[in-house]
Amino acid sequence: MEGTGISPGRARQLAALARVVDPPLTRLDLLDEAMTHRSYPQSPHRPRRENERLEFLGDAVLGLAIADRLFRQFPDLPVGRLAQMRIDLVRAPVLAAKGRSLSLGRYLRLGHGEAASGGRQKDSLIGDALEALIGAIYLEQGYEAAARWIETLFEEEIARLPGTVRSFDAKSRLQERTQERGGQRPEYRLVEAVGPDHDRRFTVEVWLGDRALGRGVGRSKKAAEQEAARQALSVLEQAEEEDGGQPDAVQAPSNS
Repeated sequence: MEGTGISPGRARQLAALARVVDPPLTRLDLLDEAMTHRSYPQSPHRPRRENERLEFLGDAVLGLAIADRLFRQFPDLPVGRLAQMRIDLVRAPVLAAKGRSLSLGRYLRLGHGEAASGGRQKDSLIGDALEALIGAIYLEQGYEAAARWIETLFEEEIARLPGTVRSFDAKSRLQERTQERGGQRPEYRLVEAVGPDHDRRFTVEVWLGDRALGRGVGRSKKAAEQEAARQALSVLEQAEEEDGGQPDAVQAPSNS
């Protein structure tokens, strides 16, 4: 494409990607930027074009679109439950799966080392590319079009959102998450129970294999287990954001 620095072959490739949106995107320069990783070598005589800024923008648009849909669909749910739904919908593995459904890996421009190390299959790169694509849609077609596209893309996941109290039960979510990571069952261990009968305090740790992932304190064992599970979920979510790494054992907080 004249004036954009995009070769005819690359333009044809991007035109195919543009058709994942209806109506198709026309700003192929934005699509090229959205699919260009920072590792890709570029001419020092041209402004660098990479997808981090579009990813930043797309992440915000995605978060707002999902929050708005959940707010409208579940008018009676408290903010904590809505927030957990949003977190579950935009987890790194979910974004990567959505990006793979659009074959984004084939459109990515990567440096030689990144490509050789399997960058086109990395959850983090594909998820980032999806967010950058959302940023490009927003810039060309506006928020309403971007939000409609996001809702359509996530329709299946949104439709599966359970509406029961159990769906927000931290222990249940933790068990589902650990099954996704290899099938280990979390084990809850009572650390201590202190105080008189009318003001008993229980401390529970949750372990996955040989790792303590969370510690909770509550007025009942069940409440302490829920708190420990919530902490463990945060640890697993952080590990997923760091490209699927193994979670570290948590530093148990002071009981004071």
